[in-house]
Amino acid sequence: MQPTTSGRFRVHDRRPRPDVDGNDDPNEDAPEEFALVGIPDGPVDPSDPDAADVYDPLYAIAEGYDGDLAARVERLTPGTVVDATVAWDDGTARFTAVSVVRESRFRFADGVEGIYEAAVEAWQSVRADGEAFGSVTTRANDGEPNGALYLFADGPGSDTYGELRAGRLPIEPLVERVNDRRGDDRPREVFVLRPADHDFVAVHVVFDRDGVLARTIRDTYDLGTGLAAGLDPDGDRRDRTADGDERGDTAGRKDTGSDDADVDDTDGTSEDGASEDGTSEDDAGGFDVHGRL
Repeated sequence: MQPTTSGRFRVHDRRPRPDVDGNDDPNEDAPEEFALVGIPDGPVDPSDPDAADVYDPLYAIAEGYDGDLAARVERLTPGTVVDATVAWDDGTARFTAVSVVRESRFRFADGVEGIYEAAVEAWQSVRADGEAFGSVTTRANDGEPNGALYLFADGPGSDTYGELRAGRLPIEPLVERVNDRRGDDRPREVFVLRPADHDFVAVHVVFDRDGVLARTIRDTYDLGTGLAAGLDPDGDRRDRTADGDERGDTAGRKDTGSDDADVDDTDGTSEDGASEDGTSEDDAGGFDVHGRL
């Protein structure tokens, strides 16, 4: 009898397994796998010594399925929340059932040029306080919150971006914090950006997946269709990968200019203020991510 596990998972990444443990360079001869991060049933106490294990990723083969299951697996993209059953055969995990619960999206971009000014200013404040992690709330022109921006140190000898992408450093608690403070679990869009010229990684949890902020960031860093094309169409292969640095997308080639939006709560610890009444950035009018978020 095959060992199986069932539960709710976040699809974190899809690519060939790395050559060796600790080396994130993909083995091009290996089949593609999904990194799946389990979503707990309830709150996780960060002081619990086993808390980190809750988000340990598991890996499921992404290819070689038949019929309806093959179609379901092929449509999975980073960020999607699924209910799934996974079975192991000779140490290899495969889906035996999968259904989409929520179509959130993760988009990854490495070597981003022209990272927005708000992230740089927030990081400078975090480092001035001697911290390695911090967060701020981003707001539209009218002051309505539209995202939570988290900043992680990524200095020499570390690979925070790779750890986030592979699910070994979990993004899930950041999304859960936003959901808890906003009182809903609407589909989000999460951008994981490593600047070319700074020693941090930005994780921007955007409240409205199809709002102005998400579409403008996609435009700015060439991470799929954005404002120029309206809402994202489903089915485009490049866009579905949600991948800015391996599958044909070019990460971060646009310069930035104006100072049309603000951030606040640059305290290096939390995104207080992100729990307001749920107004989307589409209701704000005139929001522009360029130059300042």
